[in-house]
Amino acid sequence: MSTPLQPNNGAHGGDARSVSALLSLSSEAKARIRALVVDDEHTLCETCAVVLRAEGFDVTACSRGQEALDLLKHRPFDIVLVDLYMSQVEGLALLRAALGTNSETIVIMMTGKPSVETNIEALRQGAWDYLPKPFSAQHLQITVGRAAHTVLVAQETRHQRVDPERAQEASDEANLLGTSAAFRRVIELAKRVAPTDASVFITGESGSGKELIAQFIHRHSRRSSRPFVAVNCAALPEPLLESEMFGHRKGAFTGAVRDKPGLLETANGGTLLLDELVEMSKPIQAKLLRVIQDGVVRRVGSETTDAVVNVRFIAATNGDPEAAVKAGTLRQDLYYRLRVVPIHVPPLRERPEDIPLLADYFLATYWVRHRTKGEKPPKLSDGAIRALSNHPWHGNVRELQNVIEHVAVLTEPGAVIRPDDLPPTAEAQSPVSANPASLISTLVDESYHGAREQVIAQFELQYLTWLLGRAGGNLSKAARIAGVDRTTLYRLMERHGLQRSPNAAWVVEREPAEETETTPQPQPKPAA
Repeated sequence: MSTPLQPNNGAHGGDARSVSALLSLSSEAKARIRALVVDDEHTLCETCAVVLRAEGFDVTACSRGQEALDLLKHRPFDIVLVDLYMSQVEGLALLRAALGTNSETIVIMMTGKPSVETNIEALRQGAWDYLPKPFSAQHLQITVGRAAHTVLVAQETRHQRVDPERAQEASDEANLLGTSAAFRRVIELAKRVAPTDASVFITGESGSGKELIAQFIHRHSRRSSRPFVAVNCAALPEPLLESEMFGHRKGAFTGAVRDKPGLLETANGGTLLLDELVEMSKPIQAKLLRVIQDGVVRRVGSETTDAVVNVRFIAATNGDPEAAVKAGTLRQDLYYRLRVVPIHVPPLRERPEDIPLLADYFLATYWVRHRTKGEKPPKLSDGAIRALSNHPWHGNVRELQNVIEHVAVLTEPGAVIRPDDLPPTAEAQSPVSANPASLISTLVDESYHGAREQVIAQFELQYLTWLLGRAGGNLSKAARIAGVDRTTLYRLMERHGLQRSPNAAWVVEREPAEETETTPQPQPKPAA
């Protein structure tokens, strides 16, 4: 390598403001940060140390692996920059030594041979980030500045923790109920990854509790005193999603009457949940990858760096992210950057032993919420528990929650809830369960063509109702399940007058449109 550090070339926006100002790091705070730079390439090691000392950090430089190992075993450092490939001692060994001395140490791996496999392995072993060589002085400043910000946030969080540890554990148990082995494995994995800053990718069906797992990880992290921000990438059209995430400058588009910070800036120091990431457009994915790598945020309509943020990313989806990568809708580099620790939340039907516990908890919760204080709560009978346990719960915990709230609202105080008291569910309305004989018996006075049209219309309405329930209201997922494009799905919904009601169900708001060969189809409505 001809030059250890590449000169600044405006790759990070060319903004004249310092990284420290963007990260709000005072000179006093930086002076408290102890950093160690380890690289057997002496010139690079010393150059990095000079740059970081000029920033105000307390820096120790070391170009021999064994010496660095001895230092790490006897002296705690806040930040360690270490070369991944060294002649005497491997970088991963130094990573383990640093974390073994102080689990709060932030380790940044430097590598001239970047690859997905080695980078992911380093991150899984506890590395905070990695710097591909050659890197500019500004890139080094930004990365170390973000790491220092994380150290200060963790210190602030420790100072603010006044509640006993057991009180936090009790609160978590109230939100994450489950005794099944499959669910407890999810919780144990979440507990292990929470204290780190590793990115987590949560998969699972709609309603299975992915956001609760993300919140659990945030509460157990060193960022727990900072914001937890969630954004649903499937709920917003592309321009609005970009503006919401990155913010915008005044005049960037019609209606932008003032500067607005985005959710990335709002989540600075905390955690950002990217729900339904696979629905994000490729251009926004590319812009997001830049933030994950460098922490640099450029608002819509801006030509300069508006902020440098320090955010922990958690992604979630009810789809198959690897299939999305193969289909080209999800960037592979973004997927592997976010999938450092994958967590799969099992559907409720795969952990039926958790259903009685969840049902009792929801019943007690909604009874207090909806009923007069002092009214004797009802009780689920063994038959009701069996009925609940045998249901497939395609809507998972969210569907069970809605069913129990329905019961809590309508059941008399002190009653014993029996299977007949449970409301009909979406499964009972599945078009597969319809009785063809009873359907045809209602069409005896119709001509063949008239009966055919009625049967098709009834099938389409039943199928759409079932489909949208199965997909949890996610129109992209519904289209994938049905094997049709979104335009076809919109056209069918418009034909049958399906609109989303205030309680998030899909209902017929009007009579289906009459269709003839000369009547044009109405244009599909945009996604909600």
